[in-house]
Amino acid sequence: MYLKIYACCVTFLSSSIAGSFAQSLIPMPQSVKKGSGSFTFSANTPIRTDVQDKRTIALLAGQLPFHHKITTGKTNTPALIITERNAATLPKEGYRLDVTPDSIVLTGRDAGLFYGMQTLLQLLPAPTAGTANIPCVSIEDAPRFGYRGLMLDVSRHFFTVSQIKALLDLMVRYKLNRFHWHLTDDQGWRLEIKSLPELTSVGAWRVPRIDFSGNTLPPQPGEKATDGGFYTQEEVKEVIRYAAERHIDILPEIDVPGHSMAAIASYPWLCVTRDTAIKVNPGSSFAKWFPSGGFEMYVDNSLNPIDERVYQFLDKVFGEVAALFPYPYIHIGGDECYKAFWEKDSSVHQFMRQHHIRDSHALQGYFISRLNKIIQSKNKKMIAWDEIAEGDLKEDIAVMNRFGEKGAVEQIRKGLDIILAPGGNGLYFDYAQSTSEQEPSSHGGDAPAWKAYQYNPVYPALSAQELQHIMGVEACIWTEHIPDISKLQYMLLPRMLALAETGWTTAENKDIQRFANTALPAHLGRFDKAGMNYRVPAVFNYVDTTITTGTYLFEVTQPPVPDARIYYTLNNRPPGDYDHLYTGPVTITIPKGKTITLKTMVITPAGRRSIITRTVLDNSDKPKNEH
Repeated sequence: MYLKIYACCVTFLSSSIAGSFAQSLIPMPQSVKKGSGSFTFSANTPIRTDVQDKRTIALLAGQLPFHHKITTGKTNTPALIITERNAATLPKEGYRLDVTPDSIVLTGRDAGLFYGMQTLLQLLPAPTAGTANIPCVSIEDAPRFGYRGLMLDVSRHFFTVSQIKALLDLMVRYKLNRFHWHLTDDQGWRLEIKSLPELTSVGAWRVPRIDFSGNTLPPQPGEKATDGGFYTQEEVKEVIRYAAERHIDILPEIDVPGHSMAAIASYPWLCVTRDTAIKVNPGSSFAKWFPSGGFEMYVDNSLNPIDERVYQFLDKVFGEVAALFPYPYIHIGGDECYKAFWEKDSSVHQFMRQHHIRDSHALQGYFISRLNKIIQSKNKKMIAWDEIAEGDLKEDIAVMNRFGEKGAVEQIRKGLDIILAPGGNGLYFDYAQSTSEQEPSSHGGDAPAWKAYQYNPVYPALSAQELQHIMGVEACIWTEHIPDISKLQYMLLPRMLALAETGWTTAENKDIQRFANTALPAHLGRFDKAGMNYRVPAVFNYVDTTITTGTYLFEVTQPPVPDARIYYTLNNRPPGDYDHLYTGPVTITIPKGKTITLKTMVITPAGRRSIITRTVLDNSDKPKNEH
């Protein structure tokens, strides 16, 4: 190899944005004005408040780095003042934060007050010698969208109450306010329904399998179902209470008529075939690999739409769900309904002729209409995935859009309210975070953080009036390939931070360079110190590329995580912490007719590693299209 220093450079990061320390805030506020001086924060700083809800103040104070005296009276020393005075003039969920050398004044009410505290916590540096100096600033802020959601699928893999609470804590840190709890699917029924006990005694458990690789072995004769779990109604009430204290609403999802294998395993009469041999599905689907014979039962995951007992079952289920969850909406799934057994059944055909139902898709529409009446009778409103908006829909529902702009425009022009969660725009966090084969197993596709960040939910084809139908945005985490909390954190972070800014920050205040180069490193550094798992950004924003050149300056402006080390090789071997340590700009000279392969890796202070990037530096005479 040949190394030589040159003046020219190629870097993967632009210089950090100069000026305001507030550039590291996520999500970026609407208005930030930097002041002069700083406020010295310490254990001697009192908290003065006129907020009547003492639990909220205690919860807010408990997040601060010091123990503080809380008072309602005036103080003679610089204080943190938390007030509702004049908060009525602020937008919904809005707040005002003013930091001067003499005081910190946080103005807001309800959720706005809570979000203002999250901003203050991000501004607080780590204390040094018992004090923390906060630069003076004036912030006025409110969210772009009212619905800022995150969906967790707990059917494919079960997560405990304590793990759910930890996720809620992470959400509120970044001002997300809707937790979409995907509670049932083919692989497990996770919610106690007292009137239907077999939904959890049977439906919450499946035979253990290592992964969902697409050819998962079905349950074997005599094999015990030991993998799973469920939430009691008391546990659900506790999670709802915990979320409400943090101004998070919980949207429950009970997936019907498709994705109902766990329910059918519990009560086989719910499906057309009434096959008592059906078990809870331990894999994604067997239909592709076992297309005939006894294995076909494992795709018969749809409820019988013509049996009155099914609607009585649904009335019981959604009655208990509605009584548990205070949120005004219930999600019913409605997607990917397998209809082959409907189409083969003579009684279904007879029913369709009697009721003038033209095909199986219209039959699903009949089911949805019946279910919607049940949900409305519980004083709730239905949300479902895109498929239920197809055809001649006349129901009063909301749609959770996962297919993107074309469907969203059509849905809105039908007069439907929608939540945008399109996987193609980076909002499916079960997808890989790059195209690299080094990424952990995923559901398919790639959704890097920048894609979620750059997504603009305001489609230009829509008028201002039509845009009012957009409730907000949501990211989804399907857990076929996410068996534990460590991988859940990895798949969430840093993409959840991109989601937070897309949901909260106005388009004109979003800046991918500020986010990637200034804000994100600061937050990843905190995750690293806290021992959390996350995807470490690579040295370059590509996985594999070829550059035709005779000289190349390898220069990194700053590591993607504070105090991380960068290792590299120039012999096409994967780097480790025993290889070349990057300490400053290095120019590589490539001999004429040769290529040199630069491989890089980032290792954080906690020992977390990035994927390896590959840069082929080509000074050969080969035509460019040969690379």
